[in-house]
Amino acid sequence: MDSRQLRYFAAIFEEGALARAADRERVAVSALSRHLSNLEAELGTQLFERLPRGVRPTASGARLYEHARAILRSMQAASTDIRETENEVAGEISVGFAHSAVKAIGVPLVQRVSQDYPNLRLHLSEIFSGSTAQQLASSEVDLTLTYNQLPDARFRFQPVLEEELVLVGRPDVIGGTDAISFEALLDLPLIILRQGLYTRAVMDDPSLLRRIEENAQFQINSISAISGSLLSGIGCIVGTEFILKEHIDAGTLTTRPIIKPKLNRTLFIGELSDRPATFAFEAVRQLCIELTIEAVEAPQWKATLTS
Repeated sequence: MDSRQLRYFAAIFEEGALARAADRERVAVSALSRHLSNLEAELGTQLFERLPRGVRPTASGARLYEHARAILRSMQAASTDIRETENEVAGEISVGFAHSAVKAIGVPLVQRVSQDYPNLRLHLSEIFSGSTAQQLASSEVDLTLTYNQLPDARFRFQPVLEEELVLVGRPDVIGGTDAISFEALLDLPLIILRQGLYTRAVMDDPSLLRRIEENAQFQINSISAISGSLLSGIGCIVGTEFILKEHIDAGTLTTRPIIKPKLNRTLFIGELSDRPATFAFEAVRQLCIELTIEAVEAPQWKATLTS
């Protein structure tokens, strides 16, 4: 039994004839008759007596009508309540994004919230992936787009996209544009973000990340300082083309594919597992996913969607 069967049944009961009920529901009489027969077969009882001119409910039909009327009324009330509430999405939502996510969808997110949800207050901050757990657990942020999936039942993470990592630096520092093995890049003057092993969201494989950490010549706790260091020829990084796309397009920086093995990192949308659902939260979460998909398909963000 489903809501459509109940709606058709109520129409037949109230109209007293299949033809009039079919007109009201805008379906063929044969379809309405089939739904009624299926419902009677499911319940194991006859709901109407077929008369020469119309139908008359049986005792079972009359009892079912009382249930159907209450159910359909409740469904309509719930639908109306939700639609009206969604039209008034309001409150406060705080989101914490990794640098790539801020760069790709930060401004579009603010624009969409401004246009679609004028009564919603959005707090957007850039966070390092290693602080995801702390900020989610303390409710400093409600939603994250970061590169660390934490093995903790308190949190729920959904993969959104995957990026291939490359070697980025000036041509005279990284030595060309051909592919380079992971072992070979360890001999170069590597720069990493100094935030601790699980904060630097360099790649999915922590064992390879440790080797980069052990061999890095420079550890810098500033993305802008890392960018300046690359442009100055001080060193190079393992990262994505997207982060430094402007400089790569301008030719001041270049990239080399990494092989043996190829390196990847995955972006996750994260939240507290037991967080109560709100319309504001669901609206912003959906916007984050939609804007990420749009950025990848544009293609503005060079990545592969995971779902």
